[in-house]
Amino acid sequence: MTIDSPLLHHTPSSSDLQPHLRELLNHYFSIAHLNDRLQDLPHQFHQPQPRPWNSIDWQAISVNQIVGIDPDVFLSILRGAINTEAPIRDYTQTSRQYLEPIDARMARFVGGVVSADGKLLEPGLWEKEERQHTPALLKVYTQLTSEKPIVEPHTVRAYQSVSDPAIALYRHGLHRVATEYGAACLYLWLMAQTTGALHAVLHELLLDEINHMAKFWGFGVWAYPNSSLPRVGWSLLQTTKGRMTYQRDRSSLVGTLDRMTQVLAWQTWSAKNRWTFALTCIQALRLLGRWNRTLTPTFLQDVLGASPCY
Repeated sequence: MTIDSPLLHHTPSSSDLQPHLRELLNHYFSIAHLNDRLQDLPHQFHQPQPRPWNSIDWQAISVNQIVGIDPDVFLSILRGAINTEAPIRDYTQTSRQYLEPIDARMARFVGGVVSADGKLLEPGLWEKEERQHTPALLKVYTQLTSEKPIVEPHTVRAYQSVSDPAIALYRHGLHRVATEYGAACLYLWLMAQTTGALHAVLHELLLDEINHMAKFWGFGVWAYPNSSLPRVGWSLLQTTKGRMTYQRDRSSLVGTLDRMTQVLAWQTWSAKNRWTFALTCIQALRLLGRWNRTLTPTFLQDVLGASPCY
Protein backbone atom coordinates (compact mmCIF):
# COMPACT_ATOMS: atom_id res chain seq x y z
CA MET A 1 0.00 0.00 0.00
CA THR A 2 1.04 3.61 -0.43
CA ILE A 3 2.00 5.51 2.68
CA ASP A 4 1.92 8.94 1.06
CA SER A 5 -0.91 11.12 2.28
CA PRO A 6 -3.41 13.08 0.19
CA LEU A 7 -3.26 15.64 3.00
CA LEU A 8 0.24 16.78 2.08
CA HIS A 9 -1.11 19.64 0.00
CA HIS A 10 -3.30 21.01 2.79
CA THR A 11 -2.55 24.63 3.73
CA PRO A 12 -2.75 24.86 7.54
CA SER A 13 -4.28 27.72 9.47
CA SER A 14 -4.69 28.34 13.17
CA SER A 15 -8.47 27.92 12.93
CA ASP A 16 -8.50 24.40 11.48
CA LEU A 17 -5.47 22.92 13.26
CA GLN A 18 -7.32 20.36 15.35
CA PRO A 19 -9.41 18.94 12.48
CA HIS A 20 -6.24 18.71 10.40
CA LEU A 21 -4.39 16.94 13.21
CA ARG A 22 -7.24 14.42 13.44
CA GLU A 23 -7.01 13.78 9.70
CA LEU A 24 -3.27 13.20 9.88
CA LEU A 25 -3.58 10.95 12.92
CA ASN A 26 -6.36 8.89 11.35
CA HIS A 27 -4.21 8.40 8.25
CA TYR A 28 -0.78 7.65 9.71
CA PHE A 29 -2.02 5.75 12.77
CA SER A 30 -4.63 3.76 10.86
CA ILE A 31 -4.73 -0.02 11.30
CA ALA A 32 -3.98 -0.48 7.59
CA HIS A 33 -0.92 1.77 7.67
CA LEU A 34 0.51 0.31 10.88
CA ASN A 35 -0.08 -3.25 9.67
CA ASP A 36 1.64 -2.42 6.40
CA ARG A 37 4.74 -1.22 8.25
CA LEU A 38 4.77 -4.24 10.58
CA GLN A 39 4.28 -6.73 7.74
CA ASP A 40 7.27 -5.16 6.01
CA LEU A 41 9.54 -6.33 8.85
CA PRO A 42 10.20 -9.94 7.67
CA HIS A 43 11.05 -8.61 4.20
CA GLN A 44 13.60 -6.28 5.79
CA PHE A 45 15.06 -9.20 7.75
CA HIS A 46 15.88 -10.96 4.47
CA GLN A 47 16.58 -8.08 2.08
CA PRO A 48 17.05 -4.86 4.04
CA GLN A 49 16.47 -1.80 1.87
CA PRO A 50 16.45 1.73 3.33
CA ARG A 51 13.35 3.72 2.46
CA PRO A 52 14.29 6.40 -0.09
CA TRP A 53 13.23 9.96 0.64
CA ASN A 54 11.31 12.03 -1.87
CA SER A 55 13.18 14.93 -3.44
CA ILE A 56 13.20 18.07 -1.28
CA ASP A 57 13.89 21.64 -2.39
CA TRP A 58 16.05 22.62 0.58
CA GLN A 59 16.61 26.15 -0.69
CA ALA A 60 12.86 26.78 -0.65
CA ILE A 61 12.58 26.33 3.14
CA SER A 62 11.67 29.59 4.87
CA VAL A 63 10.31 30.95 8.15
CA ASN A 64 7.08 31.86 6.34
CA GLN A 65 6.32 28.13 6.15
CA ILE A 66 5.84 27.95 9.95
CA VAL A 67 2.16 28.40 10.89
CA GLY A 68 0.84 28.54 14.44
CA ILE A 69 4.17 28.22 16.28
CA ASP A 70 6.42 31.11 17.26
CA PRO A 71 9.54 30.81 15.04
CA ASP A 72 11.87 31.02 18.04
CA VAL A 73 9.98 28.19 19.74
CA PHE A 74 10.12 26.18 16.51
CA LEU A 75 13.90 26.65 16.38
CA SER A 76 14.24 25.57 20.02
CA ILE A 77 12.32 22.40 19.20
CA LEU A 78 14.61 21.81 16.22
CA ARG A 79 17.72 22.16 18.38
CA GLY A 80 16.32 19.66 20.87
CA ALA A 81 15.43 17.21 18.10
CA ILE A 82 18.91 17.55 16.57
CA ASN A 83 20.65 16.79 19.86
CA THR A 84 18.32 13.86 20.56
CA GLU A 85 18.62 12.32 17.07
CA ALA A 86 22.39 12.83 16.76
CA PRO A 87 23.79 9.80 18.69
CA ILE A 88 21.96 7.23 16.54
CA ARG A 89 24.94 4.85 16.51
CA ASP A 90 24.86 4.66 20.31
CA TYR A 91 21.11 4.02 20.33
CA THR A 92 21.35 1.22 17.78
CA GLN A 93 24.27 -0.57 19.39
CA THR A 94 22.72 -0.45 22.85
CA SER A 95 19.46 -1.91 21.52
CA ARG A 96 21.36 -4.55 19.54
CA GLN A 97 23.01 -5.81 22.72
CA TYR A 98 19.66 -6.21 24.46
CA LEU A 99 18.17 -7.95 21.43
CA GLU A 100 20.97 -10.42 20.60
CA PRO A 101 20.10 -13.04 23.27
CA ILE A 102 16.42 -12.90 22.26
CA ASP A 103 16.15 -12.54 18.46
CA ALA A 104 19.12 -12.40 16.10
CA ARG A 105 16.97 -11.13 13.21
CA MET A 106 15.76 -8.08 15.08
CA ALA A 107 19.22 -7.46 16.53
CA ARG A 108 20.60 -7.26 13.00
CA PHE A 109 17.74 -5.04 11.80
CA VAL A 110 18.46 -2.63 14.63
CA GLY A 111 22.22 -2.83 15.10
CA GLY A 112 23.65 -4.45 11.99
CA VAL A 113 26.50 -6.94 11.78
CA VAL A 114 29.25 -6.93 14.41
CA SER A 115 32.51 -8.89 14.46
CA ALA A 116 33.57 -11.14 17.33
CA ASP A 117 35.67 -8.32 18.80
CA GLY A 118 32.74 -5.89 18.71
CA LYS A 119 33.65 -3.96 15.56
CA LEU A 120 30.67 -2.81 13.52
CA LEU A 121 30.91 -4.36 10.05
CA GLU A 122 27.62 -3.07 8.66
CA PRO A 123 25.00 -0.77 10.23
CA GLY A 124 21.48 -2.05 10.70
CA LEU A 125 18.55 -0.80 8.65
CA TRP A 126 17.20 1.20 11.59
CA GLU A 127 20.45 3.16 11.75
CA LYS A 128 20.67 3.60 7.98
CA GLU A 129 17.24 5.22 7.95
CA GLU A 130 17.48 7.22 11.17
CA ARG A 131 20.95 8.60 10.48
CA GLN A 132 19.43 10.81 7.79
CA HIS A 133 17.49 12.75 10.40
CA THR A 134 20.19 14.86 12.03
CA PRO A 135 21.66 16.12 8.71
CA ALA A 136 18.13 16.93 7.51
CA LEU A 137 17.28 18.86 10.67
CA LEU A 138 20.60 20.70 10.48
CA LYS A 139 19.83 21.75 6.90
CA VAL A 140 16.42 23.01 7.99
CA TYR A 141 17.87 24.97 10.90
CA THR A 142 20.60 26.52 8.76
CA GLN A 143 18.13 27.45 6.03
CA LEU A 144 15.83 29.14 8.56
CA THR A 145 18.56 31.04 10.43
CA SER A 146 21.59 31.21 8.10
CA GLU A 147 23.52 29.75 11.03
CA LYS A 148 24.73 26.28 11.96
CA PRO A 149 23.69 25.19 15.46
CA ILE A 150 26.19 23.75 17.90
CA VAL A 151 25.32 20.07 18.13
CA GLU A 152 25.37 18.68 21.67
CA PRO A 153 24.43 15.00 21.30
CA HIS A 154 22.47 13.41 24.10
CA THR A 155 24.58 10.98 26.13
CA VAL A 156 23.04 7.56 25.55
CA ARG A 157 22.73 5.17 28.47
CA ALA A 158 25.06 2.22 27.84
CA TYR A 159 23.99 -1.42 27.79
CA GLN A 160 23.95 -2.98 31.24
CA SER A 161 24.57 -6.71 31.56
CA VAL A 162 21.79 -8.52 33.41
CA SER A 163 20.99 -12.04 34.58
CA ASP A 164 17.62 -12.17 32.78
CA PRO A 165 17.91 -10.93 29.16
CA ALA A 166 14.16 -11.29 28.54
CA ILE A 167 13.22 -8.92 31.36
CA ALA A 168 16.00 -6.53 30.39
CA LEU A 169 14.79 -6.39 26.78
CA TYR A 170 11.20 -5.89 27.93
CA ARG A 171 12.14 -2.80 29.92
CA HIS A 172 14.47 -1.48 27.25
CA GLY A 173 11.90 -2.19 24.56
CA LEU A 174 9.21 -0.18 26.36
CA HIS A 175 11.58 2.76 26.38
CA ARG A 176 12.47 2.32 22.71
CA VAL A 177 8.84 2.10 21.58
CA ALA A 178 7.93 5.13 23.69
CA THR A 179 10.68 7.28 22.20
CA GLU A 180 9.68 6.34 18.64
CA TYR A 181 6.05 7.10 19.50
CA GLY A 182 7.03 10.46 20.99
CA ALA A 183 9.07 11.38 17.92
CA ALA A 184 6.21 10.38 15.62
CA CYS A 185 3.77 12.55 17.58
CA LEU A 186 6.17 15.50 17.55
CA TYR A 187 6.89 15.40 13.82
CA LEU A 188 3.20 14.91 12.97
CA TRP A 189 2.27 17.89 15.17
CA LEU A 190 4.96 20.05 13.55
CA MET A 191 3.96 18.85 10.10
CA ALA A 192 0.38 20.01 10.70
CA GLN A 193 1.67 23.54 11.29
CA THR A 194 4.02 23.92 8.35
CA THR A 195 3.80 24.26 4.59
CA GLY A 196 5.95 23.79 1.50
CA ALA A 197 9.42 22.29 1.63
CA LEU A 198 9.56 22.47 5.44
CA HIS A 199 6.39 20.41 5.60
CA ALA A 200 7.92 17.90 3.16
CA VAL A 201 10.99 17.37 5.38
CA LEU A 202 8.85 16.74 8.45
CA HIS A 203 6.76 14.30 6.43
CA GLU A 204 9.84 12.20 5.67
CA LEU A 205 10.86 12.21 9.33
CA LEU A 206 7.35 11.19 10.34
CA LEU A 207 7.28 8.29 7.88
CA ASP A 208 10.50 6.90 9.37
CA GLU A 209 9.33 7.23 12.97
CA ILE A 210 5.93 5.64 12.28
CA ASN A 211 7.63 2.83 10.37
CA HIS A 212 10.05 2.02 13.17
CA MET A 213 7.47 2.46 15.93
CA ALA A 214 5.09 -0.02 14.27
CA LYS A 215 7.86 -2.57 13.81
CA PHE A 216 9.12 -2.27 17.40
CA TRP A 217 5.61 -2.31 18.87
CA GLY A 218 4.52 -5.34 16.84
CA PHE A 219 7.73 -7.21 17.65
CA GLY A 220 7.21 -6.51 21.34
CA VAL A 221 3.64 -7.82 21.33
CA TRP A 222 4.85 -10.91 19.45
CA ALA A 223 7.78 -11.61 21.80
CA TYR A 224 5.83 -10.83 24.99
CA PRO A 225 2.27 -12.05 24.31
CA ASN A 226 1.43 -12.13 28.02
CA SER A 227 2.21 -8.45 28.54
CA SER A 228 -0.52 -6.31 30.05
CA LEU A 229 -1.12 -2.78 31.28
CA PRO A 230 -0.36 -3.77 34.91
CA ARG A 231 2.93 -5.35 33.79
CA VAL A 232 3.85 -2.20 31.87
CA GLY A 233 2.99 -0.08 34.90
CA TRP A 234 5.02 -2.28 37.24
CA SER A 235 8.03 -2.10 34.91
CA LEU A 236 7.79 1.70 34.88
CA LEU A 237 7.62 1.84 38.66
CA GLN A 238 10.65 -0.43 38.99
CA THR A 239 12.74 1.76 36.69
CA THR A 240 11.89 5.04 38.44
CA LYS A 241 13.06 3.80 41.87
CA GLY A 242 10.91 6.52 43.42
CA ARG A 243 12.60 9.35 41.49
CA MET A 244 10.66 11.12 38.74
CA THR A 245 13.48 13.17 37.20
CA TYR A 246 16.00 12.19 34.53
CA GLN A 247 19.02 10.15 35.66
CA ARG A 248 21.72 9.31 33.13
CA ASP A 249 22.56 5.95 34.72
CA ARG A 250 18.99 4.64 34.87
CA SER A 251 16.47 3.85 32.13
CA SER A 252 13.16 5.47 33.06
CA LEU A 253 10.33 6.59 30.79
CA VAL A 254 9.20 9.14 33.34
CA GLY A 255 12.74 10.45 33.63
CA THR A 256 13.06 10.64 29.85
CA LEU A 257 9.82 12.62 29.67
CA ASP A 258 11.26 15.01 32.25
CA ARG A 259 14.43 15.40 30.15
CA MET A 260 12.52 15.93 26.90
CA THR A 261 10.43 18.76 28.35
CA GLN A 262 13.73 20.54 28.94
CA VAL A 263 15.33 19.57 25.63
CA LEU A 264 12.30 20.73 23.60
CA ALA A 265 12.00 23.97 25.59
CA TRP A 266 8.47 23.07 26.75
CA GLN A 267 8.42 26.07 29.09
CA THR A 268 8.47 28.44 26.09
CA TRP A 269 5.50 26.83 24.31
CA SER A 270 2.20 28.69 24.25
CA ALA A 271 -0.79 27.24 26.08
CA LYS A 272 -2.36 26.36 22.73
CA ASN A 273 0.83 24.61 21.58
CA ARG A 274 0.92 22.52 24.75
CA TRP A 275 -2.76 21.66 24.54
CA THR A 276 -2.77 20.62 20.88
CA PHE A 277 0.42 18.57 21.29
CA ALA A 278 -0.99 16.81 24.36
CA LEU A 279 -4.18 16.02 22.44
CA THR A 280 -2.08 14.70 19.55
CA CYS A 281 -0.25 12.30 21.88
CA ILE A 282 -3.48 11.14 23.55
CA GLN A 283 -5.26 10.54 20.25
CA ALA A 284 -2.23 8.72 18.81
CA LEU A 285 -2.14 6.44 21.85
CA ARG A 286 -5.86 5.72 21.51
CA LEU A 287 -5.36 4.74 17.86
CA LEU A 288 -2.38 2.57 18.79
CA GLY A 289 -4.52 0.84 21.40
CA ARG A 290 -7.13 0.12 18.74
CA TRP A 291 -4.43 -1.34 16.48
CA ASN A 292 -2.92 -3.33 19.33
CA ARG A 293 -6.21 -5.16 19.83
CA THR A 294 -5.94 -6.50 16.27
CA LEU A 295 -2.47 -7.99 16.86
CA THR A 296 -3.67 -11.51 17.57
CA PRO A 297 -1.24 -14.41 18.13
CA THR A 298 -2.31 -15.93 14.80
CA PHE A 299 -1.68 -12.70 12.89
CA LEU A 300 1.72 -12.16 14.52
CA GLN A 301 2.76 -15.76 13.92
CA ASP A 302 1.97 -15.32 10.23
CA VAL A 303 4.22 -12.25 10.18
CA LEU A 304 7.10 -13.22 12.49
CA GLY A 305 6.82 -16.96 13.11
CA ALA A 306 6.34 -18.80 16.40
CA SER A 307 6.56 -16.54 19.44
CA PRO A 308 9.18 -17.25 22.14
CA CYS A 309 6.39 -16.31 24.62
CA TYR A 310 8.46 -14.45 27.20
